[in-house]
Amino acid sequence: MFSQLLIVVIGAIAISIFAEGKGIQAPLLIVALGLVASYIPGLPRLELDPEVILTIVVPPLLFSAATEFSFESFIKRLGSIVNLGVFLVVVTTFAVGWIAFGVGSFLSLPAALVLGAVVSPPDAVSAVAIARQLHLPSRLMTVLKGESLINDAAALTLFSLTTAAVTGVHLATDNVVLFFLYRAVVGAGFGVILGMLVHRIRLSVNSPSLATVLTVAVPFTAYIAAEELGGSGVMAVVAAGFSLGHNAAEADYSERIQEREFWKTVDALLDAFVFAYIGLQLRFVVEDTFAAGYDFWQVFGFSLLVLVAVIGVRIAWVGVSGYLSRLRGARIRERPPRGGPRGRHRPAEPFTWKENLVVAWSGMRGVVTLAAAAGIPYFTLSGDPFPQRPVIQTVAFVVTIGTLLVQGLTLPWLIRALDLVDPNEAEELERQQKLARQISREAALETVNRFAERQTSEEGRKIAELMKERSRLEHDEAKTAESGRRGPLMIELGQEVLMARRAALIAARDARRLDDEFLRETLEQLDMQQAVLDNWARNEQEGPI
Repeated sequence: MFSQLLIVVIGAIAISIFAEGKGIQAPLLIVALGLVASYIPGLPRLELDPEVILTIVVPPLLFSAATEFSFESFIKRLGSIVNLGVFLVVVTTFAVGWIAFGVGSFLSLPAALVLGAVVSPPDAVSAVAIARQLHLPSRLMTVLKGESLINDAAALTLFSLTTAAVTGVHLATDNVVLFFLYRAVVGAGFGVILGMLVHRIRLSVNSPSLATVLTVAVPFTAYIAAEELGGSGVMAVVAAGFSLGHNAAEADYSERIQEREFWKTVDALLDAFVFAYIGLQLRFVVEDTFAAGYDFWQVFGFSLLVLVAVIGVRIAWVGVSGYLSRLRGARIRERPPRGGPRGRHRPAEPFTWKENLVVAWSGMRGVVTLAAAAGIPYFTLSGDPFPQRPVIQTVAFVVTIGTLLVQGLTLPWLIRALDLVDPNEAEELERQQKLARQISREAALETVNRFAERQTSEEGRKIAELMKERSRLEHDEAKTAESGRRGPLMIELGQEVLMARRAALIAARDARRLDDEFLRETLEQLDMQQAVLDNWARNEQEGPI
């Protein structure tokens, strides 16, 4: 099994490198080639236990996405995110369940609802990759990424409820709403506590490697422990990621650099493997359908109907939600302004019809759908076989592949055709950049002045004047040191200025003046400058060789 996994990963990475060089969407190419490769004569079946996928593959992907996500942006677009990540998942489960039950004789109603839960959560990996490459507006990216962080939790909760209804397993409560709330609250609460605890430990660790190892354990610990407590492992992972990502600015710069590169590598590996795994299942799904005594082409036709239903439900829900959102926005704009700073708590602008169309078409399914389908029990508590299990698995596979290829291949064309541009995004980015420059400049000048006051030598005062002039011209500290005399005083002052700038920017973020994502990008630049200055400082201490 290990050799198979290794071959699949190496092959998927090679395809990703080729696709990136040719400007092709790597996930879609990997899936397509995986479909073809599944029919290679003698190819052994690569089948992972669904628990392995849910506890080893999914948590790090969610955790990495959450740590890089702006919590402020998440809250700002919370209404849209919950609408898609929770309400649409519930609607899809029941709508697809009723449609699947009504259009064919394959599934009973309980089994059809299990199918609805299985195919309800979109996997935004490919959609986000396409959207990022084509430079979609950031508010659209926020909703797509935010949806992907919570929809798995809702879908897996529904999956537990529907499978329990079929198998006869008793859950902690029969109240569906309480069950949802309990799993969400316990999962999120545990994730936040774990994230805060790990952050405190991380601050006391002096080794970037050990700090990175510590964060590696977080997603798996969060998922498994939350599930043991009866909570949502997905919510625990996301909450822990939010907590650590938000507080990462307090960690040492070397830890941030190492963790950033590590999780980029993990994302690339897991993304490549996930799509290769999906594609390689085709032949074996077909064989399982024949072995169970079903006519594959009848099941395939039924699967296409479910695929159309899955896509149609999302389009209808997003369209209606968008219309209602615009009506609500128009009513709010007509209200007279109340006291307090104008616009401080103004709700987010509703999406345009073009943006809603892109959201509606970004419903590709992924590995969670296949893992849930594979995780359907073989038997009920009474010892009877789980009804129509092979049919559900076949439909889940066809829906996953269908959405990836149909929607994934056409999404880039749709985005280009609509020519989406947020007129306020460039203005907001310029405002953030101007504010960040002002904060950085003020912090730098204040630090340089304090440094100059405590200097007794002429050299120290000259260095302070040079740094002051460079700060006014907004040169970074590494370039300033490089252009001047790279001595201990210059390096010391550069490090002090960097720390002051970093602290001032973090304070602005905490005061909600700067966006979390913009701060993270700015800190990346400061971290690299800090690394250069620290390297020069070490060279000064060691002296010439």
